[in-house]
Amino acid sequence: MKSSSPTVSTRGRLIVALDFPNQAKALTLVSVLSGAVSTYKIGLQLYTAAGPEIVRAVAATGANIFLDLKLHDIPSTVAKAVAAAGELGVQMLTVHLSGGRSMLEAAVEAKLPHLTLLGVTVLTSATEETLRETGVVSALDAQVIRLGELGKKSGIGGLITSPHEVGLLRERLGDEIMLVTPGVRPTWAAADDQKRFTTPHEALESGADYLVIGRAITAAADPRAAMERLLDEIAD
Repeated sequence: MKSSSPTVSTRGRLIVALDFPNQAKALTLVSVLSGAVSTYKIGLQLYTAAGPEIVRAVAATGANIFLDLKLHDIPSTVAKAVAAAGELGVQMLTVHLSGGRSMLEAAVEAKLPHLTLLGVTVLTSATEETLRETGVVSALDAQVIRLGELGKKSGIGGLITSPHEVGLLRERLGDEIMLVTPGVRPTWAAADDQKRFTTPHEALESGADYLVIGRAITAAADPRAAMERLLDEIAD
């Protein structure tokens, strides 16, 4: 998947996170949202519970897959995992930019052409205090920019970033790199554990290409209606 363009519909820029404990619940939501969503995110919880089979099952519906495993290991191990994800047919896969240039370049070398690697900058749950606890003395914005530049130099195709840093990264790195933004929350959605978030409209206006949406849709009594409400809010 490449960076979005003005011709990509708003609906096509939304990625729904399948943050469920088992395959049955995830596939039930996919069925409910059939035709309304083009890309789903499969994260650590669901992948650990259901394994590669959940990727195959969701892909069989015709949807794109964003496999959010946030790989961070020695270069050879990450390269093999990237190759395996490519063989599964996923379109997006996350790696931690803090793994360093050797790891990132090994990942880029191992990926198949259809796979876009997304580098994780700083998690949306993190604060500057979190960085201090791990020995990072830079300001949070500076750390995000440093890691984003490292990812681009290493050949990473996109970045995962808080909507608060989207504008900074877009200005610094240009339009060639894809920016995928979790930490977006409609005005009517309940609070969660993310510390740095904005509304979907604000994130898109700042330069995000894709938005990852979770509980605002997945925890709704009527997920399909919640999706339409979200699209209406962005349009307004």
